[in-house]
Amino acid sequence: MARRRQAGTMGTSVFPCLFVILLTRCSPAGCAGGSDSSSHSTASTTGKPILLNNIPDAEAFISGAEVAVIGFFQDPQSPEAEQFRLAAGQLPEVPFGLSSSAAVLSHYGAAENTVSLFRTVDSDRRDLDMNNREVDAKDLTRFVRTNELRLVTEYNPVTSIGVMQSSLQFNLLLITDKMSPKHPERMRKFRAAAELYKGKILFILLDSNLKSNERVLSYFQLKKSQLPALAIFHTPDDEHEVLTVGDISTERVQDFCNRFLQRMPKKEDKSEEKPLNEEL
Repeated sequence: MARRRQAGTMGTSVFPCLFVILLTRCSPAGCAGGSDSSSHSTASTTGKPILLNNIPDAEAFISGAEVAVIGFFQDPQSPEAEQFRLAAGQLPEVPFGLSSSAAVLSHYGAAENTVSLFRTVDSDRRDLDMNNREVDAKDLTRFVRTNELRLVTEYNPVTSIGVMQSSLQFNLLLITDKMSPKHPERMRKFRAAAELYKGKILFILLDSNLKSNERVLSYFQLKKSQLPALAIFHTPDDEHEVLTVGDISTERVQDFCNRFLQRMPKKEDKSEEKPLNEEL
């Protein structure tokens, strides 16, 4: 069953509301610190960053991963670079690269002692300047965790910052129980659909099994007995639609997305129409 809501009926936009709901349970900084506290004590430099000596190497490194992190350091032995290596050891699943090439720094417009996170899901980039304040491995780890977005991003108090800052205006939530034996197959199909909308729709997983997410279900007027469910929305005006499904299929997700996208062009065209400024 699909339910459609027009813009403005909720009073607030979807993600700011979800963001507030999650923050009542745990702050991004606190959760990020808690999640890496155990690894912080056992971090080592074994997960060394890949050296990127030229522009083609850097471009291939970025394009080869959903999320890639590059440290731009003119002095690869600087204290800042050492903290970068420590952070790389704490996040073995995230590819880290390091470049001290002047050509590479110039190509990406990066200042010395800058860490940049590149994400392919929305072709976006986030920079962290290490020159003006003391940044350690824990800060770098938090920077990556709060800004990484993947083809399917699990929504929680840490990733919520990156989700809210995404340049993509269309977002699709899969609200489901991760403990379900059907979850791996559901995710396989959901991810296959995400591949089709890369750069257009941000696909998000929300685990209904977490008590902290119960208010999100209430926000969408869903009961656990109705899950799994899909919720798609246009972030600028909060127009969204909810679909309860017996199960997930790539084709059903694709059809749901296409129907919603087909309704939006006229709204976007109208929003882009601006009166001419006659007071020149």
